[in-house]
Amino acid sequence: MSDLYAMLEVSRDANDDEIKKSYRRLAMLYHPDRNASVDAEARFKEIAEAYQVLSDPDKRAHYDRFGTAPSGGAGFGPGFQHIDLSEALNIFMRDIGFSGLDGLFGGGPQRDPNRGQDIRVTVKLSVQEVALGAKRNVRLKTLVPCTACNGTGAGQGSRPVACSTCGGSGEVRRAARSMFGQFVQVGPCPTCHGEGYVITTPCEVCRGEGRIKGDRTVTVDVPPGVSSQHYLTLRGQGTPGPRGGSAGDLVVLIEVKPDDRFERQGDDLLVDLPVSFSQAALGTTASVPTPYGDEALAVPPGTQSGTVLRVRGKGLPRLGGTGTGDLNVKVFVWTPDELTDLQRELFTELAKHEGEGPKRRGGFWSKLKETLGV
Repeated sequence: MSDLYAMLEVSRDANDDEIKKSYRRLAMLYHPDRNASVDAEARFKEIAEAYQVLSDPDKRAHYDRFGTAPSGGAGFGPGFQHIDLSEALNIFMRDIGFSGLDGLFGGGPQRDPNRGQDIRVTVKLSVQEVALGAKRNVRLKTLVPCTACNGTGAGQGSRPVACSTCGGSGEVRRAARSMFGQFVQVGPCPTCHGEGYVITTPCEVCRGEGRIKGDRTVTVDVPPGVSSQHYLTLRGQGTPGPRGGSAGDLVVLIEVKPDDRFERQGDDLLVDLPVSFSQAALGTTASVPTPYGDEALAVPPGTQSGTVLRVRGKGLPRLGGTGTGDLNVKVFVWTPDELTDLQRELFTELAKHEGEGPKRRGGFWSKLKETLGV
């Protein structure tokens, strides 16, 4: 599969503006009406497909993590359908301010002019919640629909009336001529600002806005396996639009709280296990922490300091439910700072029976002598 970032000639940490700027430059360069080369049309469609993924926060996050576009996205990977030239042209025209080819030549769906703003919140999770998933109730201080006018913005006993300029369509058409002939450009109505209606008697409570200050609670289901800087998008859970406009989105940014017991390494976790001299030499069974509760771990006799023991399946779930990482336990032998009289006596006796211990490997000259047999 092609690298979408390379296709748009941007780095993986490029922001939205950089992606859009590079896309527009390449789209103009390979536009079929401007470029007569044989591969221009195919290149133009590839650029549009890449932009369709990287310009959408959810699709981009999925691509960054899994290397493929999400189901139903652009044509990259198994099961995806490539967009055709007309759709690629639609993407380009919408990006430069038109409503697509349909809107350019006489109609088509327009973006809701009264759409509310998106809301961003941060949810902090523990390692255990990352492992098991979490459900959080997020309280939002935002705007809510006005109950006095049911969100219409019209005063009691009145109702919005159709705009006389656009006849209630919310858009006006302007004809223009070019070297290709006459075409019609569609834009929002300047009188009603694209709403299609005007309010002659505003509501006294919301002053015609259709919404007032308030708060509400939204339940957020966080799937297992998320990481810091991941985010969830809840469609239509943001600020409601004025006068019955559609609501924006709620973007939930994930932040995983640090845990002194664990070091995260992707889906694996690393923990330290201190053992004494006797436990390392004789072997022992130790209790180690996991996100799912403590786990008994057998430390075999003769374990050396720095040895890593693995507990399968006790790490963090892979996002999307494709398995679970491991818990890696790093064993280190601790040395007591102070000894009791009995401990000193026992260590003294042990020292008499330890022998020379492991032989130290020689340096360069020793290795050279061994090679030469001298």
